[in-house]
Amino acid sequence: MLKHRGFPSRYPGTDLQYTIRRANKDGATRIIRRERYRDRKAVDRAADLGFLTALWEHFGEEPFERGNLDAGRLSWLFGREVVPAEDPFDPESYDALLRIDRRKAEAAFPEIFAPDAPTSFQDEDDWGDEEEE
Repeated sequence: MLKHRGFPSRYPGTDLQYTIRRANKDGATRIIRRERYRDRKAVDRAADLGFLTALWEHFGEEPFERGNLDAGRLSWLFGREVVPAEDPFDPESYDALLRIDRRKAEAAFPEIFAPDAPTSFQDEDDWGDEEEE
């Protein structure tokens, strides 16, 4: 399983994860299309925004391997902003290729693509190299 180095591990201040630490011994969790209802919690919508922002900054429109990206978080975007990049697509493979559909992503999350859009956050787990003040 490919580990995406430098990718945030979770949405800050929550337990909503973006990546997994190790492969599941029983195989990868299936990626499905989850329905996003209008009454979802604000923190869940913010986690989707943060996750898609991180995906865009790391991969842009290029295909990327699922690797250690969390299947649950991918499932909230799958079939809309994140689509299969190969045919046939295996939703239960860590090696599966995905890509961002920019047109759909920009329609759903325009703030990511705005000219003055801030870059994504860095998770505190990823800050190990900085010097303390």
